[in-house]
Amino acid sequence: MYERIKGFRDFYPEEMRARRDVTDQLEDVARRYGFREVGTPALERTQLYVDKSGEEITDELYNFTDQGGRDVAMTPELTPTVARMVVAKQQELSKPIKWFSTRPFWRYEQVQQGRFREFYQTNVDIFGSSEPEADAEILAYCADALTGLGLENDDFEFRVSHRDILGGLLEAFDGEVDTGEAIRAVDKREKIEDAEYYGLLTDAGLETADAEQFDALLSTDDLSELVEFAGTDRVEAAVENLEDVLAAAEDFGAREYCTVSLETARGLDYYTGVVFECFDSAGEVSRSVFGGGRYDDLIEGFGGQPTPAVGVAPGHETLSLLLDRANACPEGSLRTDYYVLTVGDTRPVAARIARELRGRGHAVETDVSDRSFGAQMNYADSIGAETVVIVGERDLESGEITVKDMESGEQTTTPVESFPGDHERPTYDDLA
Repeated sequence: MYERIKGFRDFYPEEMRARRDVTDQLEDVARRYGFREVGTPALERTQLYVDKSGEEITDELYNFTDQGGRDVAMTPELTPTVARMVVAKQQELSKPIKWFSTRPFWRYEQVQQGRFREFYQTNVDIFGSSEPEADAEILAYCADALTGLGLENDDFEFRVSHRDILGGLLEAFDGEVDTGEAIRAVDKREKIEDAEYYGLLTDAGLETADAEQFDALLSTDDLSELVEFAGTDRVEAAVENLEDVLAAAEDFGAREYCTVSLETARGLDYYTGVVFECFDSAGEVSRSVFGGGRYDDLIEGFGGQPTPAVGVAPGHETLSLLLDRANACPEGSLRTDYYVLTVGDTRPVAARIARELRGRGHAVETDVSDRSFGAQMNYADSIGAETVVIVGERDLESGEITVKDMESGEQTTTPVESFPGDHERPTYDDLA
């Protein structure tokens, strides 16, 4: 007997039904905001990720040499792929470009709660606008998607920050500071002890006293203090941009979910402006549910014209943890509207009824295993069929069929030629 590969999962019908409900909600809200769906490949050249993240990224990839001698990788994230797609047709695409996609990704990493080696995300991105309204629309999309899934205002929060505030503050200290390493340390702040955190900051080039002062600055509630401390146009502009994004989020209905949190850094190097992460307000889901932000330099870095961009990627695995904690998980119940039961040589009539009901959008099953009447009724009950349409030889001799409501057990006969008739969804109550 074969065992499933570690980090990969099977989804049986009930589980898949619940996952589909979540995916449909995330995608339906994206469509309402005017995002258009794109399809992307499962394989890319490994160099695409090396150029973006460095050679060390290969340790996290499922990569191999294909039969054509190309070094390829199963896609670990979508942003480089959609950046490549924008570069390929940049002059033809109307701006802003608003795309979304739901698909699996693969990373060879340690399996833990909410993290698997094959995982699913719905990516939502805007290319071609540097305005704060674009960032705010991404936040508003996330808020609408989560509340549409049944989450309440106090179930989640968006912790919002700005990479240029962090970078500008670090520039204000004396000495050579590795800004990237320091920001990655900030990104780990809540996961490690103080001593280790300050050690990472000093390793990045800060003196111990400066590391403590930097940490204290990140805790301020008054952003003007940061402008005064740094005394640079960079920090002033970043604070103004963050405030403009939050003002737009207020108008878009998402401000109530946002908390300014400068400790939120998003460790990936390609982020350039406003960044945010979604967290469980109750704290029971210990890690970020998902995150996003602005990455204005990536398109140019991939050979395209300078193109601002902002996006988010809700991960379905961590999102399911939040939904479960808040008792908002979709039920995952399977729906069968009709079971068309056959008795004797009645297939042509039963098939005609099943086709017409399916044509009206209903979920319909019928016998494909040559089972007895009792076995068919048991099967109809096991799949939760709401209505059973019994097509039997004796009834047909009288020009009738039997319609049975499975919940009440009541049944009635109706002329076969007039079924399903004018009723969009004919049931026992319509015909009795």
